[in-house]
Amino acid sequence: MKNYWIAFALISFLFLSCKSETASEDSEQENTAEITMSEDGVKMIPISTPLGEYNVFTKRVGDNPDMKVLLLHGGPGMSHLQYGNFDQYFPQEGIEFIWYDQLGSAHSDQPDDSSLWTIERFVDEVEQVRQALGLDKDNFYLLGQSWGGMLSMEYAFRHQDKLKGLIICNMMSSLDEYEKYAKEVLGPQMPDEVFAELMEIEKNGDFENPRYMELLMEHHYPEHVLRMPLDEWPADVNQTLEQVNPNVYVYMQGHSEFGITPGASLEGWDVRDQLKEITVPTLVVGGTHDTMDPNHMEWMSKEVANGRFLLCPNGSHLSQYDDPEHFFPGVIKFIKDVNSGEF
Repeated sequence: MKNYWIAFALISFLFLSCKSETASEDSEQENTAEITMSEDGVKMIPISTPLGEYNVFTKRVGDNPDMKVLLLHGGPGMSHLQYGNFDQYFPQEGIEFIWYDQLGSAHSDQPDDSSLWTIERFVDEVEQVRQALGLDKDNFYLLGQSWGGMLSMEYAFRHQDKLKGLIICNMMSSLDEYEKYAKEVLGPQMPDEVFAELMEIEKNGDFENPRYMELLMEHHYPEHVLRMPLDEWPADVNQTLEQVNPNVYVYMQGHSEFGITPGASLEGWDVRDQLKEITVPTLVVGGTHDTMDPNHMEWMSKEVANGRFLLCPNGSHLSQYDDPEHFFPGVIKFIKDVNSGEF
């Protein structure tokens, strides 16, 4: 659940950094070319909403009739580039996957009406995407990370009869528990004076104070979001942050990095008691250094009827980037185990 202000902070940081030279620019140009609308695999899918029809972006990579993974990005309001490195791991394993920008995000339409930013409507959108892509219980794996993990759980509560497997990455089942973990476990790992200053800024709602991002960039993001020096963060991640739609993010999540800002629409979300309703094969992925509590996520894997837990010991919130050695083998094994009937 990343704060959209980091996008602007990172842009400034990278602009002043030696990493903003030609190599980085070339990488970003390659990513832009990668999602050209006329390219093979790209499909703009019409979505019906209470406000009319809009189009959302998808791009299929690979072709496997039995293993198709739809990727739900985080935010809300971010980008499929969160999963930019999946093409380095899934194709050689014969796993088809679909990059997808949710409505309001990146290359999809971005209507300016907050009535669209509800869990129920996003679930309905995912179901329409599923139908348009021809995914069903014989081939459909749904993978969501952070907000995408929340959305994947909500989809499963309503449509798990359409799923072959569910993968919940780096997301707890209660936002109150997430806030408790952030403030009682992660925050106190910082120097006392740093955490006290951050909490004072949050108390005052002074989120535009440059000290907020300055402190987070030094003491929080490289420890719990992506465990790399900021100037080494992959171009896909930086582009994801640059593309975030703050209108969606702030309305649903708010500004805080230690919970949900009071008044945001996701405030109070808690599905702990519903997890037992999920009977489809489920993998829950967490990182030892995650912004989310790995113990809670392991508990989630035991609450669902047919669960498995994958811990990325070197990983944080974006474990696919800072612990790919554990993330990808574990996710791939789950998909193949379900596909072969060995799960």
